[in-house]
Amino acid sequence: MKILMTLESSFPPDKRVENEIDTLLDEGHDIHILCTGISGALKNDSYKTATIHRVFPSVLIRKSSVAALKVPVYFSYWKARIRKVLKAHNFDVVHIHDLPLIKPVLQLRKIYDFKVVLDLHENWPALLDVSLHTKTFTGKILCSIPQWKNYERKYLPRADKIIVVVEEAKERLLNLQIPGNKIIIVSNTLNINEHRIIENDKEKTGGKKVIIYEGGITFHRGIQFVLKAISHIDTAARDLEFWIIGKGSYMEKLKKMSADLKLDHIVKFMGWQEQESVFELVNKADIAVIPHIKSEHTDTTVPHKLFHYMYAGLLILASDCVPLARIIKETSAGYIYQYNNTGQLADLLIRYASAEKKTKTNPARAWINKEYNWDKDAQQLINLYRSLS
Repeated sequence: MKILMTLESSFPPDKRVENEIDTLLDEGHDIHILCTGISGALKNDSYKTATIHRVFPSVLIRKSSVAALKVPVYFSYWKARIRKVLKAHNFDVVHIHDLPLIKPVLQLRKIYDFKVVLDLHENWPALLDVSLHTKTFTGKILCSIPQWKNYERKYLPRADKIIVVVEEAKERLLNLQIPGNKIIIVSNTLNINEHRIIENDKEKTGGKKVIIYEGGITFHRGIQFVLKAISHIDTAARDLEFWIIGKGSYMEKLKKMSADLKLDHIVKFMGWQEQESVFELVNKADIAVIPHIKSEHTDTTVPHKLFHYMYAGLLILASDCVPLARIIKETSAGYIYQYNNTGQLADLLIRYASAEKKTKTNPARAWINKEYNWDKDAQQLINLYRSLS
């Protein structure tokens, strides 16, 4: 089949999208990706044998996305770019990554004959609801969460298939009266064929216990609660380091908080890292934290890093988001705490981050090998596309 994927961000990298494309290429499908490009990127490019069509929206167009349901500039921009690619190629399927572009794609389906697969990486209305840019005075005027929920209810049933990342997301769509046979779970699991396990070498960390966080640096990721928890630990017991890997809008506030709490000798801001470097750093760590603030958004999604941490054998301390709690309890991968209870998190850190205590005895790696891996999720994607042919 000839498949057009639409992606409102730059590509590569995007591990989930890469995994999906690799799987579909191996099945013999012809893949095209329409995505945005960063400065210096080629307009026409390739990823393996897939074709990349890049567009370069202005800053104004990018910012207009928040008002897409009130001012149609953003949808008009994307509709024109999608139409251009559709006119040049005869696609069997348009595979939309995330909710926003479902409306313009469905409008174009009336002209061009194709199936629609909607790949919901996120619970989009809930994500907007926790995003800081929608909390400002202007953001509240331009972005209505109820309007996005209505948009979702209106257009989801019109997709031929809908992909979600976790069981809780499927349950949410079932509650919206989406037929169960339309919904397929393809999770953010790890492709273990691409990863090499390196056992922990404590000489490289000075014998200290290393706590690691990897991912986006935004308010709703909850890293601020980890800093506060570490500040509760007695200075003599702080024989540890906290590595923060990633970038995002909340970085400077976290750096100031770290300085104010006198944690600069413990907290290491490592910035964005190439994937291979992330794997090396994770393999040096002892404890991973997933401190996401509990919300409707985090109760209906699951981060890729959970499975990476499990495969590396790290003890995981995670907030009480429903999918995290379910998987971590099922696999004995770690412990759950109330997301904003810094005292509870501090107690867990004191218990498991002492330099003498070995933490790398996590049994969850076996669960990755047998259950939570990309080979199993890839088969779900393969079956979905076979059902469309």
